[in-house]
Amino acid sequence: MAAGANFLLNTLCVYYFKIPLFLDTVFNAAVCFTAGLFPGFVTALLSYTSLSIRNGAFDPFIICAIAELLIIWRFRPSSRFGVTGRLDSAALPETTVTSFVSVFARLMLLYIVCCLAISLLGGIIDFVYYGLMLNTKQYFSAEDTFKIGLLRSGIPVLAMNILSRIPVNLVDRFIVIFGGCFVSRMLSKLGFPAPGNAKNAITLGSTE
Repeated sequence: MAAGANFLLNTLCVYYFKIPLFLDTVFNAAVCFTAGLFPGFVTALLSYTSLSIRNGAFDPFIICAIAELLIIWRFRPSSRFGVTGRLDSAALPETTVTSFVSVFARLMLLYIVCCLAISLLGGIIDFVYYGLMLNTKQYFSAEDTFKIGLLRSGIPVLAMNILSRIPVNLVDRFIVIFGGCFVSRMLSKLGFPAPGNAKNAITLGSTE
């Protein structure tokens, strides 16, 4: 279901609304936040398989999706901040506020790291796969919107590939990280398990 949601969101964004964003990994992040790293990998694999079939070409940027999941798993708010837990109404107000601030700070760190890392990695993959290996790009992608202006400035191709992704990822990764976290909380409320066993699921606002 998450892979189908990624496919639908990306198709609507790229082919119907013509929005210069990727929006193909929101539900990878949601699954990773909710169920763990391996289910996130499976979601990414299914998502990029369906996108490759749609585009009629192999998509090398699945490497970016995998790297993003590793970053999310490494920098996600810990279970004691209750990313997927329910709000504890009995918690002290100041403790609850502190927990929310802690979660927001960790998500901001995650967002910044993902934005920089995916822009760099995506630019390198683009340069190697389409520049050095001379593969033909079969489809339009979000960063192509910004490449024309950068080409006119005469900067190196590798730098152009990286820089053209930064403005896209500034918006795209924000939606992926914060949107993925929001979807994760909704999934938790519907009864989907958090990573680990039930003993490790600590509600937001807990001081333990």
